[in-house]
Amino acid sequence: MRVAVVVTYSAGQAVLDRCVAALRSGGGIDHIVVVDTGGAAVVSGDGNELIRMTNRGYGAAANLGFAAAVARGADQIALLNDDVVVRPGWAELLATELVGMVGAAQPKLLTSGFAVIDSLGVQIGRDGAGTDIGKGTPDTPGGMPSDLHIFTGGAVLFTRDFLVATGGFDERYFLYYEDVDLALRGGELGWSYRLVPTAVVEHVGSLSTASVPNRTRYLQERNRMLAAFRFADRSTQRTAWWLSVRRLRHRPRRVHAKAFLAALWLRRSW
Repeated sequence: MRVAVVVTYSAGQAVLDRCVAALRSGGGIDHIVVVDTGGAAVVSGDGNELIRMTNRGYGAAANLGFAAAVARGADQIALLNDDVVVRPGWAELLATELVGMVGAAQPKLLTSGFAVIDSLGVQIGRDGAGTDIGKGTPDTPGGMPSDLHIFTGGAVLFTRDFLVATGGFDERYFLYYEDVDLALRGGELGWSYRLVPTAVVEHVGSLSTASVPNRTRYLQERNRMLAAFRFADRSTQRTAWWLSVRRLRHRPRRVHAKAFLAALWLRRSW
């Protein structure tokens, strides 16, 4: 059984409806679980399930959806943002790569309406910042599956065994870098991941966070440092630290300072 978990917050009903409709027409999904952290979503139709929760972050919402999928007996669980549209056959193409210790498979994400790459996975720079591989480059249709170091949480298919072994997302991140953390923790346990470029998903963009730029900036900055402290080598940690210090001179200074101090404090318990 294969279950899709869609996390929605405030992107709008039309965005969610388009996502769910594409999942249904795309095939390969037995059940859809929508986890709504905004309290306004409506989901109808056979095989669709709606779970409402207070907004405790993307990771917490995804974990709740994973638990619902596991309770239904799912052996593969897809996670998607509400602002993506899958193309037909995407799930089956990803599923063929989930063999042995391959715990996750990611499709190629395209910028909606354009033949431009949105993400081929995530890479970590020398300053600890995560960026989408290939973002903004022209798309080349097709391609063979390949190994992937870090998947994006915007559209990915997991095995149940991987989620059980890792415990799912670390909910303390709230938003941003929780996918980096999960991928790297899984790697430490011996799991691997695959990119499947023939499985295609279109990404509209970050519709839920655009209205809260300071909150977004705070979480990105704080979580970049926390992930670097947790996984990076000493050289990357120093560079990540120095970047945060330099950002204290730029607006919004209070947001940068708050993120910097929060990361320093939280690293003791992480």
